[in-house]
Amino acid sequence: MEPVLNGSSISPGRPARLIGYAAAVGAGALWGTTGPLSTALYAEGAALTGVGFWRVAVATAGLLAVGLLHRDLLRVDRRGLLAVGLGGGALVALFEVAYQFAIAGVGVAGAATLLYTAPLIVALLGHVLLHERLTPARIVLALLVLVGVYFTVRGGEGVGAMFESREAGMAAGVTGGLLAAMAYAGTTLLARWAVPRYGSARVLFLELAGGTFILALTLSAIGRPPTPPDTVSSWIYVGLLSLGAVVGANFLFFGALKRIEAAPAAVAATIEPVIATILALALFGQSLSAGGWAGLALVVAGVATGYLIEARGGTARGPG
Repeated sequence: MEPVLNGSSISPGRPARLIGYAAAVGAGALWGTTGPLSTALYAEGAALTGVGFWRVAVATAGLLAVGLLHRDLLRVDRRGLLAVGLGGGALVALFEVAYQFAIAGVGVAGAATLLYTAPLIVALLGHVLLHERLTPARIVLALLVLVGVYFTVRGGEGVGAMFESREAGMAAGVTGGLLAAMAYAGTTLLARWAVPRYGSARVLFLELAGGTFILALTLSAIGRPPTPPDTVSSWIYVGLLSLGAVVGANFLFFGALKRIEAAPAAVAATIEPVIATILALALFGQSLSAGGWAGLALVVAGVATGYLIEARGGTARGPG
């Protein structure tokens, strides 16, 4: 039986917590396909802003089709519509555009690791907003990931043809990556409040629908309306981004958040840059320097240490 969450604490047994970690890692692995699939779309001529829009739009359409058969998915009170649909949708819209600039600017590995400055943000905000314990172990793990992020970004390479210079790409990539991390941290904490009240499927649908709506309005307002993919292969890439890296990954991550707290879930999901880097190297030849690989090793060490602490029962739980 799943634990009951009250928005401030969670106290499942060890098996449930281990399942939560496994779900978070699975989500990270699926998120790791975002960079390579997006890079493939750039090669097809897709715009940075368009990639983010179409992957959430297709996912929204799929969940809407499910909602027509299961009407409960479409029922929500005004509070949920505003907080999750509007607030969560704004975070999704910010993430989708910012992360595409990060991928193009600093490469798949750099973008994926920049995203995981989020665990430190989650740990700090989780302590303030959700009263989760900010233990020394959590701080060490988050900082370890940050050090890995730094070395990986310095040792990677972006899609140079999309920017005037390497410096311009680096600036756009780092800025986009940090904005994406802030949005990621926000959706993680919002999910801790919203999923126990509305369920993971409804929360995901509301966030994606809100993000699609906000992106459509914003991109049209700035003169960059999203144009649909014009090749079969592009639609296949968009479909994979939607079904795997959006719907599948989020369901896994929401499942993790029912069993473990926000900060360790975010740390466990840092398997993403490892998967992303391996795929980028194999498919596009995006290599890393020795320092970049060392940074990735630190990220992996952070994930492995999280498992070790959990296996020994040393991870602190929230009060209650």
